Amino acid sequence: MSDIPRFPHHVYLVSEQAAPNITPALDPAVRPRQVTLVVSPGMQRRADWLSRVLREGAGMRVDFWEVEDAWDIEHLLERFMILLERAEPPPALNATGGTKPMSIAAFEAFRAYERPVFYIHPHTDDLFWLYPHKHPRHQIEDRIKLRHFLLAYGAEIKSEGDIRIPAAYQALTEHLIREIENHGRAIAALNWYAAAAGGTLESPPLEPEHRRRDAFLDLVYQFQRAGALRLANDRLVFPDELARAYVNGGWLEQHVYLQVRKLRKRLPLIQDVKQNLRVVRHTGRGEVENELDVIFLANNRLFLVECKTRRYRPGNRMDGPGAEAIYKLDTLKELLGGLHGQGMLVSYLPMREADLTRAQDLGILVCQGRQLQHLPARLERWITGQSDRG
Repeated sequence: MSDIPRFPHHVYLVSEQAAPNITPALDPAVRPRQVTLVVSPGMQRRADWLSRVLREGAGMRVDFWEVEDAWDIEHLLERFMILLERAEPPPALNATGGTKPMSIAAFEAFRAYERPVFYIHPHTDDLFWLYPHKHPRHQIEDRIKLRHFLLAYGAEIKSEGDIRIPAAYQALTEHLIREIENHGRAIAALNWYAAAAGGTLESPPLEPEHRRRDAFLDLVYQFQRAGALRLANDRLVFPDELARAYVNGGWLEQHVYLQVRKLRKRLPLIQDVKQNLRVVRHTGRGEVENELDVIFLANNRLFLVECKTRRYRPGNRMDGPGAEAIYKLDTLKELLGGLHGQGMLVSYLPMREADLTRAQDLGILVCQGRQLQHLPARLERWITGQSDRG
């Protein structure tokens, strides 16, 4: 660490990608005491989000330096030279963000004033010194947590799920994964009754076909033995909302969450993980709330997992729960994680071919049906960036 230069003042170029401007500010080896944010038109809201993270998460002084046109290189060169004339102490430049003309103009100005310039590699999180070249590269530490990462993208955590999972629930979940081929139809029906009990904790009366179906009744009795429900007067009655949510597919969320928690013990690049997260995003049209099943950070990149236990209708229609989940993941992984946000859909039941094709086209990984029995290995390949063919 003694060979890594450290400068007390950094200049960051504000853009839609917040992570490269947060990570060096939180790394003890290179973190500055103050930061100047270069803000172009249309980036003020993102600059405010970033400023809040740097002040709250890193406890540093933050100043703003405005530019009128993010594409006019002559104007940008002039603004950067004025900044360098006035800045105290003399700054180092993080050239990762901004428009291409901004980063080029900033680099030229800083090199002319013989001030150092670095760049954060988007995939490896390595810090490279563009000027001067004598400094060694540095692996940025994975310090940021979900709260501050989401804040940098304009989202705040409103609530999160209870991480205490009863042993009886865990044992039942493991059974459901192990016997996945025997419980598919029954799980879909049970999921419907649990969803219908929202607000009352009591389901509608069981349909005659379900009262006669041994596989469904056996599944109900297993959830009853785990303490998640009871069968009374041909209705499913839940002791509380947590139990109802568990039966209504929450068990799969908990399973995915526990697998990531276990992986974290031997993969230190996993920084933070949460389940059943409710976040509020601040947009130009007001606040938008989203529910996230499982969310975690690994190597300063955001990973989102959506979990589904419902049945998919056959056919090639463009709507339905599978398509909805895929489009939701595609949207949120970029809104909350930038260009390098990742998404995975975990489905207890097999998905339609049309949905699988749609997911592949959008870069969404799918783990479905019997593949859940190998979920830990698939998660590890996903997190570490290895190819996943199975």
